[in-house]
Amino acid sequence: MRFNFRLILNLLSVLVMINGAFMLLCLPFSLYYRESVTPLTISAGVAVAIGAITWFLTRKNLVTELKKKDGYLVVTLGWLSMSLVGTLPYLISGTIPDFTNAFFETISGFTTTGATILTDIEALPKGILFWRSLTQWIGGMGIIVLAVAILPILGIGGMQLFVAEAPGISPDKLKPRIKETAKRLWIIYLGLTLLETLLLMAGGMTFFDAINHALTTMATGGFSTKNASVAYYNSPFIHYVIIIFMFLAGTNFTITYFALKGKFVQVWKNEEFRNYLFLTVIVSLVISIFVFSADWEGFEKSFRDSLFQVVSVITTTGYITADYTAWTPFVTVIFFLLMFSGGSAGSTAGGIKIVRHTLLFKNSLLEMKRQLHPSAVIPVRLNEAAVSRDITYNVLAFIMIYLSAYGIGIFLISFTGVSMDTALGAVATCLGNIGPGLGEVGPVDNFSGITPFGKWVLAFLMLMGRLELFTVLMLFNIHYWKRY
Repeated sequence: MRFNFRLILNLLSVLVMINGAFMLLCLPFSLYYRESVTPLTISAGVAVAIGAITWFLTRKNLVTELKKKDGYLVVTLGWLSMSLVGTLPYLISGTIPDFTNAFFETISGFTTTGATILTDIEALPKGILFWRSLTQWIGGMGIIVLAVAILPILGIGGMQLFVAEAPGISPDKLKPRIKETAKRLWIIYLGLTLLETLLLMAGGMTFFDAINHALTTMATGGFSTKNASVAYYNSPFIHYVIIIFMFLAGTNFTITYFALKGKFVQVWKNEEFRNYLFLTVIVSLVISIFVFSADWEGFEKSFRDSLFQVVSVITTTGYITADYTAWTPFVTVIFFLLMFSGGSAGSTAGGIKIVRHTLLFKNSLLEMKRQLHPSAVIPVRLNEAAVSRDITYNVLAFIMIYLSAYGIGIFLISFTGVSMDTALGAVATCLGNIGPGLGEVGPVDNFSGITPFGKWVLAFLMLMGRLELFTVLMLFNIHYWKRY
C-alpha cells in the first residue's frame, strides 16, 4: 500500500493553520495587559503562512481517500508539527529562548502532560501564559478530532484519524457519523470549560486565572498561572470545583453525555466508571487518614488535600495543593502506583486507563479457571458483554509495551545523572502525561534541571503516552513502510 503523501501534507497544513489561528486568540490578553503583541502576531503569521503555502502546493490532483496507514502518520506528524510551530511564541518573545526547553514546554502542553521547565511562571506575559494554557486545551480533546469535524467540509473523511488517535479500546460513538461525534464531544468539552470558568470566578479568581485553570483542568493538563499551582488559592470552594471538573475530565465523555441526557442508570451500569469512582474514593479515604494522623489542621483539610491529589494523579491532571511526597513514604508509594492507573478511556486523561486494568484483572482471574477447566470457553466480560480475544490481546500487549517503554525510559534517563527516585518519577509522569513526579521533579519542583538529552527522551515519552503507544511505535515498524 502506497502512502498518500500529498494528502498527508495537505492535512498537516490545515493543522498548522489552525494552530496559527488559535495563537490569535491570545492577542486580546496581550492588549488588555498592555503587552507587546509582536511575538504572538509574528508566530501566528508564520504558522498561517507555512500552512497556507503547503496547502496551496498540495491542493491540486488531491486523492481524498485517507487509508488507516496514512492516518497513523498524520496523527503523529500532526502532533509534532503542532508542537514545533507552537514553540514560536516562546522563542520569539524570549520567554524560553532555548529551543530544547521551548519544545519540551510546548509538547508538554499539547500532550497535556503538564511537566514544565519554567521556574517563575508568574513572570511570563499574560498573552504567552494564555497560549501555554491553550496548548493543553487544544491537545486535551485532540486537534485531530477538531480536524475531523471540519475535514468533511473539505471532502475528506476522517474516520481513520479518529481510530489512529484512540487505538486499542474502540471509542464509543455518540452518533453514527464521526463528524457528529466530534461536534458533540467539543460541545460538551467547551460547555464544561465555560461552566468551570464561571464557578472559579464566583470563588474569587480573576477572569484570566479562571479561564486558564478551566482550560487546563478540562484538558487534564495541569498548567497553572501560579508558581504554587492551585495551592496558591487557599479556598475550599475553588479546590472542590477543580476536583469535580478534574473528575469529569477523566470520565469517558460518552458517560458524561449520557448523564447530561438524564440516563443515570446507563451511567451506573458502566463498569469502568464504577471502578474509577471506587478507586478515587477508597484511596482518598485511606490517604486522608494517614495525613490526618500526622497533621493538626483538621480532617476536612486532610481529606480535601488527599482527594485533590488523588484525583489530580488518577486523571493525570497534575495540579497540586500539597506536596504528597512529604506525606510519609507509604503515601508516596501509593501516589507512585497511581501514576500507572490513568483515567477512563474516551476522556482527556492519559495513562494506562482504568478499563485496561479492569480487563487485565478479569482475564487474570479467569485464567485460573481455564487452568482448572482447559476445555471450557470462558470469555472475559465487560458491562455484561463478552470481550473478544482480539481486544484482550490488545490490552495485554499495550500494558507489556507500556512497562517496557517505562523500563527503557528509566535506563536512558539514568545516564543523565539524576537520582533513582527522580528517574522513576520523571519517566512515569511523562509516559502517563501526569506532570509532577518524584525526587527532583516532584510536586514542588520542575524539569529545568534535566539535561537536554533527558528532555528529548521525556518529550518522546510524552508523545508516546498521549497517542497511546501504538500510533507512534507503528512508525518504527519496518513492515509499516513496506509496499504491499
